[in-house]
Amino acid sequence: MKGQIALLPGDGIGPEIVAEAEKVLRAIAKTFGHHFGYRTGHIGGIAIDKTGKALPRETLDACRASDAILLGAVGGPRWDGNDVRPESGLLGLRKELGLYANLRPVRGWAGLEKASPLKAERMREVDLLFVRELTGGIYFGEPRVEGRERALDTMVYTEPEVRRIVRKAFELAKLRKKHVTSIDKANVLASMRLWRKVATHEATKHEGVTLEHQLVDSAAMRLVTDPGSFDVVVAPNLFGDILSDEGAAITGTLGLLPSASLGDGGPGLYEPIHGSAPDIAGQGKANPAATILSVAMMMRYAFDLPREADVIEAAVAETLWEGVLTPDLGGSATTGEMGDAICERLAKVAG
Repeated sequence: MKGQIALLPGDGIGPEIVAEAEKVLRAIAKTFGHHFGYRTGHIGGIAIDKTGKALPRETLDACRASDAILLGAVGGPRWDGNDVRPESGLLGLRKELGLYANLRPVRGWAGLEKASPLKAERMREVDLLFVRELTGGIYFGEPRVEGRERALDTMVYTEPEVRRIVRKAFELAKLRKKHVTSIDKANVLASMRLWRKVATHEATKHEGVTLEHQLVDSAAMRLVTDPGSFDVVVAPNLFGDILSDEGAAITGTLGLLPSASLGDGGPGLYEPIHGSAPDIAGQGKANPAATILSVAMMMRYAFDLPREADVIEAAVAETLWEGVLTPDLGGSATTGEMGDAICERLAKVAG
């Protein structure tokens, strides 16, 4: 397998965690006989400093010419006064590449049950995948301020927008436990009645996959009381944003949560969901596991290498189980030590 990967370290701890993820990429290539080429580009605050733009043309061109993109993090208080925000680079990249599906897996990790606010036995059952619609809904509506006391936002969805994200959820469910929970608020919102209608129709095209509908408020409660009952959860932009953050909270740490943003062709974007953490940047305290787990998602979805993805995830699991932990997990391992430990176990897991 040959592939081209764009590396976008970004701001804060971004360069440190991407460096460890690159170690894992090179270890996977060596172990399985693959060849990955790399292009490095600037995005976010560092790009503003160097070019005046959060997403320079050279970076966008490098991403378009690649098979996958690995992002560290963008933003920080250093750029708070800027007219150009670092985060606009990430939003622009999603828009330019048509990345409408945001995938966020949430799972319980053996040995880290105490980090979760939930009971240990409840967390052991958790293995779910959020599929959030990323480019539509209320975040992309028409905000309007009317005088001093009235403001409104619009939530619009079209049938094609709903169909493509629901279809993506069904395709992913076929690789898992073949169950999709579609989130809406169809009892009060017209846009969500359209969502439910389209989801119901799309389900008829995916034999063997079960569809259930759930209102967002009851889904939020169920995520705490019975998180192990979910498999693939597909949701509109706003609801997916809220529920996936709730899913992150039940694990007890952001340092273990990867993500992928995908479209209908072209490169996907793989990144940890945590921020740039400028308060610990350059100190070797950052946890690279979420970025490394994002590489596992890259193997699975960009390169169709499920064995390699499984090996990376198993290496992370073994590392955590054996107590190699960064400060956010209650340990003392440095960023580099964590990356090295995962690479060492990767070779053993692969056999």
